[in-house]
Amino acid sequence: MRIIVATNNKGKAKEFKEVLSDISVEVLTLKDIGMVSDPEENGETFAENARIKAMDVYEKLKAAGEEKDTIVMADDSGLCIDFLGGEPGVKSARFMGHSTPYNEKNRAILDLLKGARDGDRGASFVCHVCTVLPDGRVIDAESEMRGSIAEEAKGGEGFGYDPIFYVPEYGKTGGELTPEEKNAVSHRGKVLRKVREFLCREMNL
Repeated sequence: MRIIVATNNKGKAKEFKEVLSDISVEVLTLKDIGMVSDPEENGETFAENARIKAMDVYEKLKAAGEEKDTIVMADDSGLCIDFLGGEPGVKSARFMGHSTPYNEKNRAILDLLKGARDGDRGASFVCHVCTVLPDGRVIDAESEMRGSIAEEAKGGEGFGYDPIFYVPEYGKTGGELTPEEKNAVSHRGKVLRKVREFLCREMNL
């Protein structure tokens, strides 16, 4: 049995491998298996986009007769800011364009929240994971990490919007958390533990 993570994002792939490291299954990425998968993420929810990505990889494997003993996992995640009505949400990766560096995106968000009071800076990181089993069954799971938008970007750890997301449990931003700290409380860590529990229980991994 193997798990293929349908992502080209190195940061996400690293977190998948870290959280799933204690089960006896090889965790591979698209790069590891030499597959190209970049479907249009035109869903209106995190769940829809995660399924689009997972099913694209599953269908490619099935067409090649390689879906046996393979679990496909894909996530869609984003930053939902209360002050911005939940934006950028499902458009988090596309905010200001895919090619725009995240330090620029982070500065733009901080500018949008200038003048916002502490009570108005609430935000959530949301992550939905879609898992496709070898027989085509689909398992969905979702979790969030609640926090707020910091006054300034801090830290060089993590990726994406981590440096501007204040994590109250630790009193610092996601960019200041160690990988172990982040995985313990993050949206992705939480949902992957749910999926891991299911796989261990239902598939004896």
